[in-house]
Amino acid sequence: MTKTARRPSSIPPTATATRSGADDSHGPSGSRRRGRRPHPRPAPPRETFLQRNRGAILGVALIVGVTILGGFVFLSATAPTYACSTVWQAPSPDPDPSVLGAPEDDMGRTHVTLGQFVRYTYCPPASGSHVNLTGQGPIAARFYGPDDTAGPQGWVHNLEHGGLVVLYSCQDGCPSQSDLDRLKALTQTLPKSPICGWSPGQIGPVIARFDQMAEPFAALLWDRVLYQQHLDIDQVVTFFTSEAERTNPEPLCPSPSPSTTPTPSASPATSPSPGTSASPATSPSPAASPSPS
Repeated sequence: MTKTARRPSSIPPTATATRSGADDSHGPSGSRRRGRRPHPRPAPPRETFLQRNRGAILGVALIVGVTILGGFVFLSATAPTYACSTVWQAPSPDPDPSVLGAPEDDMGRTHVTLGQFVRYTYCPPASGSHVNLTGQGPIAARFYGPDDTAGPQGWVHNLEHGGLVVLYSCQDGCPSQSDLDRLKALTQTLPKSPICGWSPGQIGPVIARFDQMAEPFAALLWDRVLYQQHLDIDQVVTFFTSEAERTNPEPLCPSPSPSTTPTPSASPATSPSPGTSASPATSPSPAASPSPS
């Protein structure tokens, strides 16, 4: 029986081992290969200062932003909504010594919105732009302390209706407590208005702090200013009873005929109220009185 010789394989043993998945750590000559060195991992990038502290930085930025916003809101709420081009000086000599108070040039009577900025040519303003809004202009006729808010945009409207405004300055220190008490008492003791017979508290007096003036005290009627270096309540009352309700452009009652001499004792019961025939005692408060057209 003849045996067939086996044909030698042309595939090297190492190649066969490699193909079959055997250990391939040997080279073609059968020597063991040197082990591969693992590649070193790159070091993670170092974080910047901002990256390391971003939480704290964001917190600080938030606090600063809230503080700035709060400061802006506070300043907006407390900043004056008016300015003065000129602090008015009483003319010397007085053009008419027989009349108390000096005339101040009229600045019109334009209506403005609440909070709108107004620049008055003269201060204290005895006329000018003002608010026409219930409770905001005219404002309540009462005493306003040094820390109260009572701007000219409100009380100029009281002047327009014939009311008396008395101002005191705290620019060089507020008046003494005695003077403040006397001013406060004037809200009850002021006589009735000389033409319409309005009682105190209806359209005047308004007594308020105002620093932009040449003297510590000033009494105002529409287009007239009575400065005082020292508070003189009797002179203020005389100024009111002799000059009030004569120059204001929007009176709250009909003007008397030229042949009739108005007196401070005019009966309120016969004085027409703003827009009605009711007496001042039963008429609406100044905040509800008719506004200029």
